[in-house]
Amino acid sequence: MQSVALFDVPASAVAAPALPPGPVDPGRTYLQYGEADRWSYLGTHQPSWLERPEFGGSLAVPLCVSHRRLAGRRRLPRAVTSWMLDSGGFTELSLHGHWTVPPGQYAAAVRRYAEEVGELERAAIQDWMCEPQILAKTVRTIYDHQCRTVASYLNLMWHDDELPWMPVLQGWTLDDYLRCVDMYAAMGVDLTLEPLVGLGSVCRRQSTKEAVRIVETLHGLGLRLHGFGFKVTGLREVHHLLYSSDSLAWSFNARRHAPLPGCTHKTCSNCPRYALAWRNRLLASLSDWQQDSAVSLPDLAA
Repeated sequence: MQSVALFDVPASAVAAPALPPGPVDPGRTYLQYGEADRWSYLGTHQPSWLERPEFGGSLAVPLCVSHRRLAGRRRLPRAVTSWMLDSGGFTELSLHGHWTVPPGQYAAAVRRYAEEVGELERAAIQDWMCEPQILAKTVRTIYDHQCRTVASYLNLMWHDDELPWMPVLQGWTLDDYLRCVDMYAAMGVDLTLEPLVGLGSVCRRQSTKEAVRIVETLHGLGLRLHGFGFKVTGLREVHHLLYSSDSLAWSFNARRHAPLPGCTHKTCSNCPRYALAWRNRLLASLSDWQQDSAVSLPDLAA
């Protein structure tokens, strides 16, 4: 049966009945870093990490895995920890200039992940990034990308409104992001009621003054923001304003350093030991960063 896209390009002047709010955030309890852990999803290229025992237990580490890594697998791992799904949108648009996965097909895949993998906390929608290189590939405007991002949320909610879809804000300037908030509102979606709202197209300029101003403004509106792909420098600027973030920076960091003692692989770019050590040092550094801006951790910089 052909996948249906109920919405195409929502007009900002047209209001629609309010969609049901997303599922209530169940919260998590972490013993080591307290509130700091609420946002730190550890990105991984390896879906098998979802079932590795070192990521579960009383000090469970939440993970972030891309749909591109899970799609088409006959056997899926059974998660021992909570995790979020990245839609793989940047790669999709970089390669093709459009989404090749219909919303119904994506919704069906996410339903399978929720049931077979389990512990799924959030699933990113099929948003449209607004970085200049992506706009050059799609040959569309920022407004077009925002319309299609909002339409994706509506389509996916229509296909399966029981899944934990995370709406995403897209834009480039602060005014763009505020317009995107208004576009959701015009379609009956109050983002202040959402458990989590993704912030797109910021990760590659996350430590700039403009990016910090965007995060501060959207946080001030009462949005619980998720920062996609935040690195150490960006987190040091705005981690106190983000409800959550995910990062694969540890893997890129590992490529520039020798393997950990006892590791036999060429690099630790896919090493659970390195990832956990990197994350622990990052979390331990952030509270100190607020008190002493002179703290220097060059081996964490990424």
